[in-house]
Amino acid sequence: MTTKHASDQQSPSPIRFRTVIEGSGKNNTGIVVPAEVVTALGHGRRPPVRVGLNGHTYRSTVAVMGGRSLISLSAENRTKAGVGAGDEVEVEVTLDLEPRVVDVPEDLARALAGAGDARAFFDGLSPSQKSWHVLQVEGAKTPETRERRIAKSVSLLEQHKAR
Repeated sequence: MTTKHASDQQSPSPIRFRTVIEGSGKNNTGIVVPAEVVTALGHGRRPPVRVGLNGHTYRSTVAVMGGRSLISLSAENRTKAGVGAGDEVEVEVTLDLEPRVVDVPEDLARALAGAGDARAFFDGLSPSQKSWHVLQVEGAKTPETRERRIAKSVSLLEQHKAR
């Protein structure tokens, strides 16, 4: 695999950098991305990326918070990579232009199809916003809870609210 350094310009090759995983609050962690890495990725201030960390890879988007560029590091991804807040790590990021596809469960899709323009609004949401609705439904432990969560999502989407 070819390694790209931050001084190179706009290529789909991986860029590696070292950083310390930042923690804030009880469970929030993130990876600070140097400005030159964001520039080298070449897709604006919020590029979609594939993140490699200790042999684990996940998809994310660079976010700008407090004037700094960060990549979110969820509890699930921390566990899979075996890292935590305060750890010094080598991070590999690659520009990720593949479409972000969210698989919608059949029962949620049926409910959206029968709910006016809720489906059109849902289709216009970002992948993370779509995932929120799907994960709410799929995380239900009983059929009754699943039905309530579908109804809640449909109601929000009919009101043109993402959450």
